[in-house]
This record gives sequence, C-alpha cells and structure tokens, in this order.
Amino acid sequence: MFLLSGHVALKPRISRLFSSLPTLTLFTKDPCPLCDEAKEQLEPLGHRFVLQQVDISLPQNAVWRQRYALDIPVFHLNGRFAMKHRVDLQLLDSLLRDEQGTGGQEDA
Repeated sequence: MFLLSGHVALKPRISRLFSSLPTLTLFTKDPCPLCDEAKEQLEPLGHRFVLQQVDISLPQNAVWRQRYALDIPVFHLNGRFAMKHRVDLQLLDSLLRDEQGTGGQEDA
C-alpha cells in the first residue's frame, strides 16, 4: 500500500506508478483507533491502490468534517464513496476490479 498524506513531490517514475493505481482516500482524524484498525485490514489489497489520508479535523477540511464527523473511517475510491465504519475487503476487491475494467475513469 502506498500512502500519501498532504502534498508530495515525486520523481517521474514513481509518479507514473502512482498514476496507474486507483486512489483510496481515507477520511480520518487523530486519534482514530477505528481508522488505524481499518488501515491494517487494507493490507491484503494494498498493492492495488494508493492510500491518501484526509484529516477531517484540519480547518481546510471543514466540509468533510461536517459530512463525516460521526462516521469515520470513510473511504472513497477515485473520488466516489466506497464504504464507511468498517473495511469490506470483498466490496473493495470488487470496486478495484471495476476500476481496472473502466481504466479508472471517473464519472463526469
């Protein structure tokens, strides 16, 4: 599992690798024991996505805090809601397969 948190400057080769994998966004805060547990549960599929974390307690993420304050962990896959509260590996596997089949294109 690749982990991105904040802005990261990447070398071109690594950047291409990241761009070929879907982005799984975890909406979280610190501390969040359920989020920590969820990240551990993701490990079997971690080679198939880049994990990006969004700390909803930060001022710039107020919109997400209003939306998800009582629901974290929440996951989006390539910008679309995927699951919340617990990791469902079967669902995530299915969503990742769908992303591969569509080339990772988001709905317009």
